[in-house]
Amino acid sequence: MSAVRQIALIGTGIMGAHMARRLAQAGFSVTVWNRDRAKAAKLTEFGVSIADSPSAACATADAVIVMLSNGPVVEEVMFGKDATGRVPFEAMKQGAALVVMSSIPVESCQAQGQRAAARGIGYLDAPVSGGEPGARDGTLAIMAGGERGLVERLAEMFAAMGRVTSIGPVGTGQMTKLANQIIVGGTMTAVAEALHFAVKGGADAAAVRQALMGGFADSRILNIHGERMIARNFVPGGPAEYQLKDMRTAQALAAKSGLHFTLLDTVIGMFSQLIDRIGTGNDVSSILREVEHRAGGDTAKKKAP
Repeated sequence: MSAVRQIALIGTGIMGAHMARRLAQAGFSVTVWNRDRAKAAKLTEFGVSIADSPSAACATADAVIVMLSNGPVVEEVMFGKDATGRVPFEAMKQGAALVVMSSIPVESCQAQGQRAAARGIGYLDAPVSGGEPGARDGTLAIMAGGERGLVERLAEMFAAMGRVTSIGPVGTGQMTKLANQIIVGGTMTAVAEALHFAVKGGADAAAVRQALMGGFADSRILNIHGERMIARNFVPGGPAEYQLKDMRTAQALAAKSGLHFTLLDTVIGMFSQLIDRIGTGNDVSSILREVEHRAGGDTAKKKAP
């Protein structure tokens, strides 16, 4: 086992809970904090401890993993005072590592990295891709920005959750995640349009998906989310609003460089209108509903048995 033994994980939502469980099962001592304590309670059966405050969770940790919903929440929870009056980031011990696995703006990572360096704390921005299945099975793609030596020191920790790649300086992990989200948004929409197109032509959706798997149109999105679309299972593994948040972050960052991307702009428009119509709390695969709305038809009328 590596020198990193005590891990704090802040945020036990859809993915964070699986990540905490896998770390505990890999032999690490894991303490978690979640705003809704009840959502973390089930982790105790795996030997995970639940802290009363984020600062208490961070105080003794060799590494603090942050898995919260967005940048403002990360700033609020880690760099603001908690209910005890302490700042969790300031409670961290010198020589510990802060690993932000949430998807947050690049400039936020860079500013946090500078603050960490000033206190002798290691910092990585290490967002993930793979959704709830990847978190559950320990197959997440982890994109790490920061010192390669720190990535290597935390390699065993990362291995419990998935496959880590050292990208470059702080912020490049988030850049890679944004590139990932451009691909995911575009491919998700393409799969939805393709299935709707085939079904409206009289094909069986399940058979179409099966036929395409293994060919050039194959992808994990066709495999996992295509199946969700056919079953109309939109219970969130990866909420559509998180996908939209990341794509808007990519759009804003591109604009700062004078770049405008047609596909990205179009897909953002589709996800934005989807959420305006049906609200939040639906899986990213629910983009099928926006495809249907725009195309003028309903896959549900001819979905696979």
